[in-house]
Amino acid sequence: MLTITFFADPNHVVPGHIAPYLYQKVTNKHTIMATLKTLTTANWAVDNNNTNTQHLTLKERFNLFADSQKDRHTVWFMASLIFMGVMILPIPAVLMYYFNAPILVLGVTMVCFFANIIANMGGEGIRTTIFLFAACVAIHLVMIIACVI
Repeated sequence: MLTITFFADPNHVVPGHIAPYLYQKVTNKHTIMATLKTLTTANWAVDNNNTNTQHLTLKERFNLFADSQKDRHTVWFMASLIFMGVMILPIPAVLMYYFNAPILVLGVTMVCFFANIIANMGGEGIRTTIFLFAACVAIHLVMIIACVI
């Protein structure tokens, strides 16, 4: 019977790999099964005593995301200003002209826009920047739905 055995060649170790290359050695022996022998034993023990599963709230997940974006604070500020200038500021004109929305729509839009500018130019953190941006988008989506329907 044909037997294939694998062996590690210590002369051909690749940096960054866990194990060296495995080479095949084919011999004609009468064996039933060829096996691979590992250098270390596997530890498959499971800790069943740890029943503490940590569930993150929506606020904690938001804070983790915002903290991971701290080095991109200026990008978030510029993106929110550009998005609000291009997409949010025309909404009151469209809603008031085509859908007879009240003048309150314009007031809400101006408050959102200038709150975003003042908060970011005043040096607020990344959490405030992202929260104000998301709140302005959500407020305007609700206004669009309320005025159109």
